[in-house]
Amino acid sequence: MGTVLALTAGLGLTVLGLGAADEAVASFDAASWVWSRGKGEVSRVNGVTAKIDTRVDVGQARGHGLQVSQSDRFVILRDVTTGAIASMDLTDLQAFWNQQSSPGIGVSVALHDKSAFVVDSVQGKVQQVDPASLQAVGQPISFPPGITGGAFDGKGRLWIVAPSEGTVTAVTPAPSATEGAGEKVTGDPQRVRTEPVGGASHDFELTTLDDGVAVLDRTTNELTRVGDTATSRVTLPLTGPGTLPAHTDGSTVAVTVPDSREVLGIDAAGGVKAKFTVTGAPSQLQPAVAWEDYYYVADTDGGTVHVFDQAGQEQKPITFQRPGGPLELDIREGYLFINAPGSSTARVVDGEHGVRVVDKYADDVLGGDPPKVKTPPATPPPEKKKPVKPVVAKPGAPRNVRAAAGNAEARVTWQPAADNGASITKYVVTGNNQTFQVGASQRSLVVPGLTNGETYQFAVYAVNRKGNGPPRSSNPVKPTSEVPDPPGTPVAEAKPDGSVTVTWPAANGQGLAIARYTVTGVAEGGSAPAGDAKEPTLTIPAGQLEYGKQYAFTVVSVNERGAGSKASAVSNSVVPFTKPGKPENLAAATVSDKAGTVQVTWTAPADNGRAISKYVVKAGGRSTDVTDGTAATLTGFGAGETVAVEVLAVNEGGESETATATARTVAPPAITVTGTDTAYTTATVGFSVDAGGGKATCALTVPDGTGSDGSCTSLKASKLAPGTDYTFTVTASNAAGKVTKTANGTTPKLMGTATCNNGDSGDQKTYCDADVDGRNGNEIFKITQQVNSQQAGWVKNGTRLQAYCKKTGDKVDAYVYNSNKVSTWWIQIAYEGKTYIPWAWLNLDDNDDLANLPTC
Repeated sequence: MGTVLALTAGLGLTVLGLGAADEAVASFDAASWVWSRGKGEVSRVNGVTAKIDTRVDVGQARGHGLQVSQSDRFVILRDVTTGAIASMDLTDLQAFWNQQSSPGIGVSVALHDKSAFVVDSVQGKVQQVDPASLQAVGQPISFPPGITGGAFDGKGRLWIVAPSEGTVTAVTPAPSATEGAGEKVTGDPQRVRTEPVGGASHDFELTTLDDGVAVLDRTTNELTRVGDTATSRVTLPLTGPGTLPAHTDGSTVAVTVPDSREVLGIDAAGGVKAKFTVTGAPSQLQPAVAWEDYYYVADTDGGTVHVFDQAGQEQKPITFQRPGGPLELDIREGYLFINAPGSSTARVVDGEHGVRVVDKYADDVLGGDPPKVKTPPATPPPEKKKPVKPVVAKPGAPRNVRAAAGNAEARVTWQPAADNGASITKYVVTGNNQTFQVGASQRSLVVPGLTNGETYQFAVYAVNRKGNGPPRSSNPVKPTSEVPDPPGTPVAEAKPDGSVTVTWPAANGQGLAIARYTVTGVAEGGSAPAGDAKEPTLTIPAGQLEYGKQYAFTVVSVNERGAGSKASAVSNSVVPFTKPGKPENLAAATVSDKAGTVQVTWTAPADNGRAISKYVVKAGGRSTDVTDGTAATLTGFGAGETVAVEVLAVNEGGESETATATARTVAPPAITVTGTDTAYTTATVGFSVDAGGGKATCALTVPDGTGSDGSCTSLKASKLAPGTDYTFTVTASNAAGKVTKTANGTTPKLMGTATCNNGDSGDQKTYCDADVDGRNGNEIFKITQQVNSQQAGWVKNGTRLQAYCKKTGDKVDAYVYNSNKVSTWWIQIAYEGKTYIPWAWLNLDDNDDLANLPTC
């Protein structure tokens, strides 16, 4: 039975992105409403901006499949899991859960403009409903069980295929007429046309067109087009059973053969306009959609939408990283909207086939209050036309008006009427030429003084300050005198195992035996049979009643002749409950910057009727209670320890099943040296580091040199001396500790050539031949000064000397003897130990580059 969405309180309906209340109405064009299963939200995607402009929380359906039917005025939602149907009027963005269908696949809602139908494919029942209140309009149309289709074409006709008859039928909605401030739909929907589309008991697929439908007989591969033009038939060259999209935009119908991944484009004349095979994984395909001379074909796993042109040439595909299930493709107002209900994103494809990503969870929704502007612009913007606010009006009709027969009386009950902006003051019940007034919160009445055996029917209307609302009639009833006494007041008790036990005092059969008791559950907005019992107690098994929903119970006694008593007094109210579901999406991860720590996250499961009071997180023999949120940081484990984590949810019903995961804490890093590359004054040490799941920092040190830090793949040492053995130490650190690894290396020797070349004339011709008193070329000293007492020796021109380092000293000019080289630098060399020669007399290897020597 339907209930109002607790008017935003019980179900937490939240509309985001509206800004001020008078901004509630946004443009309805070029937009599509899409479902986010994990978030529990429907969001409106603006095709022009490819952004979400409004998000509506639908917490009741979180985690469920949701069917979304939409027009420019209404959005109707059907929760596949619960069967609940909601309507949202886009003029004020108020949503009401006000109808209940059978749960599961098999019931759908079709919506076009201001007409809506609920199609029960299993039962073969098609019922027009008011799209605002979802109340029935006229009588239902019955078809043989097992129908398919149930969708509108572009001209507002509903099309139904009856496979047992091999026919398709067009249904037109009941007409509407202006009444007061609004419209009232009167009469019954009508079958206006029935056409054969194949053999009886064949399988069929239906796609609606702008005018009529195309029906594929999957048994014979015959495609039939039915519309205002002549019916046409063509047998298609399919390699297996084909499928069609729910609706086709334009005249080209895309026929998909999932088994062979083949797609055909069939034009209005029945010709094959395109034919291609979709490459890829062996998963089956969803029905292809033909749009703007392209074909869009989604894999059933939702990861890829394959795109082809009319020539069958594949274009760039549209991909989703984690789609969470099949995709939904919807063509509206010149855009193709592709939604992944199980993920946070959608796609918008424009008429030029450009693709944009939509973040369905974006908080910066359009339409929110803009920041204040301190300085107004020089030219004021044009005045924005405010949307028309809903007008306070007379109330709507009561919902679910019902009557039950008793002995010379009848009980009438109903659900609330829409108040339309003004509180309902009372309800008025008419029938049997009588009028009764009932309080606004009562919604039930016993009508006495009736004649047994006669048939009665009642009408109820609501009253507010604007006047009387429209009446709604009950079912006819016929009172009888042979009724037993009602049972005593029942008592209900919700048990932690999910069951509900109802007990009551036995009824007096007034001389006739009580054959059975019928228990009815009363919930917000309606009631439903809970079961029959021969004894004055009934246990309603776990799962039969919806967890989290409030119920009270009445009991009717039925005697051996089948006459029923009045209903008992209503029981106390209970809310069925049981232990929560198992925590979902549990993940345990290493905390990279903390030793002995893991981070645990999960998704809240179904609470199953009682609020989850806490989560218990167990690991390493310890238990942690989490009462706020769905995450925990666990500490105190060993370095590099594999931690097994268990998480369970707790409510009044007990502990849920346990979810498990594992994670490894940060381990100390491990270093592997891969090589050492030395130069005269530098060395590069190559290595790799296993960071142990953490974040490692690395450093290099070397005695008698300068190390470095930073990269954990290679580090450089500098200020080394040529021809020297070194031990390099690599250190890697993370949250779990510090480790070192050493490597040895020898810098190459740097040699130089003592150079003193005789000149061309005079004493210059013999200047470099031998050591002489006074100054001469290639003299070697113990210090960096030309002091006779500190001279260590002399070498001939061309003598090779090993160089160690450089040091400043006396300025020496080699004149013509060594290319006029002048310098204050002296080079420490291997000669009689470590002594010095002016750089002016020593030409170093490798281009005589002083940078190859460190400073002594």
